[in-house]
Amino acid sequence: MDKTSLTLKVKEAESKDVGRGIVRFDPADFTGIGVEVGDIVEIKGKRKTVAKVMPAFMEDRGQGWVCLDGIARDNAQVGLDEKVSILPCACKPAQKLTVSPLTPLRSYDSTYIGSLLEGIPLVTGDTVRAKLFGAQTRDFQVTGTKPDGVVIIRPETAVVIQEPREKGEVKSARISYEDVGGLGKEIRRIREMIELPLKYPQVFDRLGIDPPKGVLLHGPPGCGKTMIARAVANETDAFFSHLSGPEIMNKLYGESEANLRRIFDEASAHAPSIIFLDEIDAIAPKREEMGGEKQVEKRVVAQLLTLMDGLSSRGQVMVIGATNIPNVIDPALRRPGRFDREIEISIPDRNGRLEILTIYTQGMPLAGDVDLKKVSEITHGYVGADLEALCREAAMASLRNIFPRIDFELEEIPMDTLLNLQVTMDDFTEAMKGIEPSAIREVFTEVPNVTWGDVGGLDAVKSLLKETIEWPLTYASLFEKANTSPARGILLYGPPGTGKTLLAKAVASESGVNFISVKGPELLSKWVGDSEKGVREIFRKARLASPCIVFVDEIDSLVPRRGMQGASAVTDRVISQFLTEMDGIEELKGIVVLAATNRLDLIDAALLRSGRFDFHLELPPPDEAARRAIFGVHTKGKPLAEGIDFDMLVSATEGMVGADIEFICNAAAMDAIRAFIKAGDNPPDRFVITRAHFEQAVETRRRDQGDGR
Repeated sequence: MDKTSLTLKVKEAESKDVGRGIVRFDPADFTGIGVEVGDIVEIKGKRKTVAKVMPAFMEDRGQGWVCLDGIARDNAQVGLDEKVSILPCACKPAQKLTVSPLTPLRSYDSTYIGSLLEGIPLVTGDTVRAKLFGAQTRDFQVTGTKPDGVVIIRPETAVVIQEPREKGEVKSARISYEDVGGLGKEIRRIREMIELPLKYPQVFDRLGIDPPKGVLLHGPPGCGKTMIARAVANETDAFFSHLSGPEIMNKLYGESEANLRRIFDEASAHAPSIIFLDEIDAIAPKREEMGGEKQVEKRVVAQLLTLMDGLSSRGQVMVIGATNIPNVIDPALRRPGRFDREIEISIPDRNGRLEILTIYTQGMPLAGDVDLKKVSEITHGYVGADLEALCREAAMASLRNIFPRIDFELEEIPMDTLLNLQVTMDDFTEAMKGIEPSAIREVFTEVPNVTWGDVGGLDAVKSLLKETIEWPLTYASLFEKANTSPARGILLYGPPGTGKTLLAKAVASESGVNFISVKGPELLSKWVGDSEKGVREIFRKARLASPCIVFVDEIDSLVPRRGMQGASAVTDRVISQFLTEMDGIEELKGIVVLAATNRLDLIDAALLRSGRFDFHLELPPPDEAARRAIFGVHTKGKPLAEGIDFDMLVSATEGMVGADIEFICNAAAMDAIRAFIKAGDNPPDRFVITRAHFEQAVETRRRDQGDGR
């Protein structure tokens, strides 16, 4: 066998390859070392390990990369962008395999564990991962093989699971970069900030600059801040200290500051090292906002500032802070020299959500109808923790289906019952009902089940709304090629009852994007600055959850014309805030503001210009064809008697709006119910709504309008 070796640079693997015991590199390099797909190769870093050869994906070919997952990198003791040698090796079937659990393990059949590891090549000392039901994984260390050397697990391999010698040997699952989905850009920035100074400090000496000393991660809860820090700790050989903010505080005088000093001293003694301060806002809030009774907190902030940038150098110690409310942290901590860079961990986009769903459904028995791409498209505003909960709830929904068939007198559920478990698309749909998106939880609006078909008439308006809101999402690449930005705002105006709010509901339902509903008057507050803060908060949430529709109903009450009688300084400030949010220095990207009013003349003129509300769509009283369509919408599904003259009803309702026609249809149904109940014990299948009921309802509505109602 040709022993020529191949030297390649390490790149992270795809999430779906994690734990499979494979290595991917360019097929053009196969012949150079005499291997084919499926052969076993030796990977030599600081340690030797083995893996099965697979071809690299098209985008990774021709660049000198070798794709290794976190487990293989750990086994070879190499990091990303380091080089490894690859050469072919002989492999024998394993007769016996002895493993010790590295992560907590309940009683599992060793034969079952062996079936999960089947086909993985390994050597003594390697770490292997078994993917259990759902998203659960368990890591094992290979403590012995028979025969010795390179072996591959076969169905006939006898697996022996040893108990760990000490309890401390069992630890939580190893997190690698492949386990963090949808945050590739953020991980690259963190790696250049953390790995480079720790691995190659001489580069900064040559440039004559100090390396970065701190990174502040901020973003909404559940977006992956702590997971990234854990992945960085596992991927670097640095000493890692993890503590949450409240752990530092102590009731004894001076003890809180001593805890901090102790942590930094320990990190300096083990340099290079990383200190991860989770929930840093708990120990470093703004000092000017603290009262005189909070002396301990002030001293802790001062101690942290001194430790991060004091007179004595702290050497190769990197500090990572994490918070979801960065604006409450003391500003002295956020200057260069302390936290040199602030990285926002954003809400994942559609592709990011697909990556995360792929990670959490790796070991899940998915039915053929499950379309993860479709799930990723309808989960706007969901962060990583939400998607993990969604997958867990979908699995629980499938479990409920077999609950009636489980005999609870048995000690264990039979294996064939477990093997028949499948998670379907219906389970995911059911799970979505109970999971709200964390990113917009405070302003989350349940999107109504209203379709374009439920809106009678208004074809031109519906067409324009589709073009403005749906097309930029569906044909984003076309807009980019045309170098065209979609409209930022659409204003619907017209008499009451013409369907403005109904159109907004249809847009929210049909577009499938996040929907934030704002009722104009609810933002106004008696406290100075609170109303403007409400407007800022709405748009901040919308930016986080983009693509998003912000619907402002009765907008004339929120932004009336300035200088008008009755206007106040509060409304003037709200108008100014609204104007700058819609067309200020900060770009409004991925957000469409939809507003409704029946008093266009009361709205401030600055808001009506192009660049803010680009389109002003008038919803006039419906014409004859539109009234016919509206009658069709509101009588759909109703038991109608024969002989109802809709031509007469359309003529009789001239000048009425959609809300009037809805009232007429409902009133006719109520009249029919009233008459049916008075008539006595008639079978329900004989219930119908007649022409007389509709005529009576039209007459009632005309009389009400004549009274000025």
